Amino acid sequence: MPEQEQRRENRPPREGGRGGPDRGGRRDDRRDDRDRGRPEGPPEIELEKLMADSLYLDNQAHGIVSRMRDMDSGTKSQLRRLYSAVRRAVRAPDSERQHEFVMLRARLAYTIARHGLRSLDQLEKLLLQVTRKNDIRGYERFRDLFEAIVAYNE
Repeated sequence: MPEQEQRRENRPPREGGRGGPDRGGRRDDRRDDRDRGRPEGPPEIELEKLMADSLYLDNQAHGIVSRMRDMDSGTKSQLRRLYSAVRRAVRAPDSERQHEFVMLRARLAYTIARHGLRSLDQLEKLLLQVTRKNDIRGYERFRDLFEAIVAYNE
């Protein structure tokens, strides 16, 4: 043990380290070190797993609802309005379906920003994946996920 203490004493002082005079009120350096390798927020929902595994869909719906209860003050009627728009978009003719989902993503982004529903950020990212894939099964699974979220939020 005495060797470790002696090595610490021989070290030069840190520049800009914690508690040092060079901090200048910045906390960014510490935050960057602490968050390295960790994703921001919850992990993204994987579209392929969502389409293949009903239990994965159910688990994701539960996770989103629990984050909504922890983070957001969104109302059930806001979710139901969005769900109605999802259902209309799925029923749209093939030639218009992708456009409907693109517009739905814009509407979802507005609702998230306007009402502070940060827990729905995952859904917005998933909706982008679904729209890019442009597959009816993906659209239907997105609808199913949203239906489960509305149901679990009641």
